[in-house]
Amino acid sequence: MTAMLDVSGLHVALGHGRKRTEILHGVDLTVAPGEIVGLIGETGSGKTTLARAVLGLVQARSGTVAVDGREISGLRGGALRAFRRGGAVQYVFQDPLRSLDPERTVFDTLVEGLAVRGGHDRAELRDAARGVARLVALPLDLLPKHPGELSGGQRQRVAIARAIAVGPRLLICDEPVSALDASTRITILELLLRLRESRDIGVLLITHDLGSLGGVADRVVVLYHGRVVESGTTEQIFLAPRHPYTRLLVTSVPSIRDEEPPDPELRRALRDEVRGLAATSAPAATRP
Repeated sequence: MTAMLDVSGLHVALGHGRKRTEILHGVDLTVAPGEIVGLIGETGSGKTTLARAVLGLVQARSGTVAVDGREISGLRGGALRAFRRGGAVQYVFQDPLRSLDPERTVFDTLVEGLAVRGGHDRAELRDAARGVARLVALPLDLLPKHPGELSGGQRQRVAIARAIAVGPRLLICDEPVSALDASTRITILELLLRLRESRDIGVLLITHDLGSLGGVADRVVVLYHGRVVESGTTEQIFLAPRHPYTRLLVTSVPSIRDEEPPDPELRRALRDEVRGLAATSAPAATRP
């Protein structure tokens, strides 16, 4: 089966001249159709840079990015714009209140991508908006409202609905539940599960919270200082983490193992080991 997303040996550097800094160091990552892959790492680890590279918003220094078997990392100009307009990859931003236009109604937001493509009359756009709203369990009476009139969970549903309205094959969700309360967080994660099952969409779920991936992600990729230090099934990562940074993440979520929190000495030892690895730029330890 062709991977929906195939990132291979990706190096990305940002800045210019002496201030140019390499952010990603040979990252490998795949997402299959209908698969949810969690990408976890601390702030500054390169998660969002990786997402931007997939979207063609930053250029790779080397390596490749392929979507549905088509290499897109070398696209420029009109070819890149055509790829984006095609809608195969859609991005759900971390803060929907900032990413949604406050002057646009929910209806206008949901049909924006279809309207840009053209070829749809008002009745078709109305049907499309209602259909995608139902798909994400968004009440139809919210369609004429503006983002500022919605709750945080409703805005996140609008953001997801806007992304899937154009029929993407890959959905990149950047911290989609970090600002939500616990019950709303669960609702949004369950929504992603339903979408991947009903539409066979591949999902790259970016987060700094390992706990939010339990019961949702099929696989987890751990990014640390721009390198993939560990990857495996969710069960492998939760129950048998190999890298010190992954072990530190797991000890931060006691419910994973249904145990009491580890003693502070273990946490302190893991932190010291992680700091030592960062200082010496130790090589990644990945699963086969």
